[in-house]
Amino acid sequence: METNRQETKKSGFVTLIGRPNVGKSTLMNQLIGQKIAITSNKPQTTRNKIQTVYTDENGQIIFLDTPGIHKSKNKLGDYMVKVAQHTLTEVDVILWLVEPSTFIGAGERHIIEQLGKVKTPVILVINKIDTIQKHDILTCIDAYRREYDFAEIVPVSALNGENKQDLLDTIFRYLPYGPMFYDEDTVTDQPQRQIAAELIREQALRCLEDEIPHGVAVSIDSMKERGHIWDIEATIVCERDSHKGIIIGKGGSMLKKIGSRARHSIEDLLEGHVNLQLWVKVKKDWRDSDFLLKNFGYNPKDIM
Repeated sequence: METNRQETKKSGFVTLIGRPNVGKSTLMNQLIGQKIAITSNKPQTTRNKIQTVYTDENGQIIFLDTPGIHKSKNKLGDYMVKVAQHTLTEVDVILWLVEPSTFIGAGERHIIEQLGKVKTPVILVINKIDTIQKHDILTCIDAYRREYDFAEIVPVSALNGENKQDLLDTIFRYLPYGPMFYDEDTVTDQPQRQIAAELIREQALRCLEDEIPHGVAVSIDSMKERGHIWDIEATIVCERDSHKGIIIGKGGSMLKKIGSRARHSIEDLLEGHVNLQLWVKVKKDWRDSDFLLKNFGYNPKDIM
């Protein structure tokens, strides 16, 4: 009887791809109903393949939120692109997120070229429909339909959740029947330390605006639980001495701002009080160092 019940449910892996800053992490957070991936208005926010789990009465979807596909400028960029491209062959369904525009540029055409190499069903997700008029969505759909044979095209707003259920229902149609991969209460396979580090990096990206684009990493030096209190020590790593001064700010004001905002996010995650201590260190050209990339959790061997 148990086997028969399992066979009525579907489960599988779905990857979210797209150019940087199209809203992949925001959509994934919206779909699973919980914040796991960090978001900001800067491109290339996601650096690793983040795995999250959605479960309902239909079955289970395991989402892989990958870095945006882009032209890399350093070893970190190479790693991010390889992560995104590698997942195309690992999954049951590909979600390609695009912005609602009829202009299909070189970046989109590069992705179309990559998709032409796989046989996986591709669902085109037109995001940010809350920013345009309804009739403009149809022209966007027509423009992309001429470029690739999509399994489905679903317009959504990752920001406010519009058409969220339609997208979930569409994904389930293309998943195979089979047993669940995770318990129904699982939402991610990411360690708490890694999520905490990403939440700190998110606030650094948001608070620093355009002053320090991508040369920031975060390492958790210590994370200990005392009842309902968490003591966390973390280091923000930057590439230049001048960046260190900006991150700290006058009288430590910027570092306090980053720490305060990150603490609230981590408290929501851990459901407890957090004592967060932040430091700033300079590691010149860490994005081109194999050793430091691995130390910060970006290991090329993981995608071989």
